[in-house]
Amino acid sequence: MSNPPETSGEPQSQTFGLPWPDLNDGLFYNDVSSWVQRIENGQIRVDGTIVTDPNTILRVGSELVYHRLPWREPDVPYLLEVLYEDGDMIALNKPSGLQVLPGGLFQQRTVLTQLQWQARKQSSSLTLQEPHPVPVHRLGRGTSGILLCAKTKLAKTRLAAYFADGTSYIEGNRFGE
Repeated sequence: MSNPPETSGEPQSQTFGLPWPDLNDGLFYNDVSSWVQRIENGQIRVDGTIVTDPNTILRVGSELVYHRLPWREPDVPYLLEVLYEDGDMIALNKPSGLQVLPGGLFQQRTVLTQLQWQARKQSSSLTLQEPHPVPVHRLGRGTSGILLCAKTKLAKTRLAAYFADGTSYIEGNRFGE
């Protein structure tokens, strides 16, 4: 591998990379025996019905759902300190070790799950907007700090726009009200 020619007396930085394609390569599942076992274990549904025969023929447009069996997730903190809350947002003190969104080994032990459980506990038929709690930004699992979460779809849209714009101070009322 050769370095680009120098155009002045200063060394040039070296970079490498190719432009990202529009789509990734996807995932391929080649282990047929595992799928047969999953079908025989009743983990596969076709059009809402559990299928246990690996020779089942699918129709065009069939909905295929795989239910991964539950597993024990690693122990992580679960208590979230509320630093600020109003009808639109909630600011949390996220502890180190707690993942924000599902991924990898952590599908349930996340901040998002705790937010959803709390919203269900607090929701009532008198709520004007359907609760839709969601973090507006991310903090890594090993990072502690303030995590801002929207409580409604409208709040999520507006808070995300503020983050995208790099706005650190907004004059007047929240959300331009």
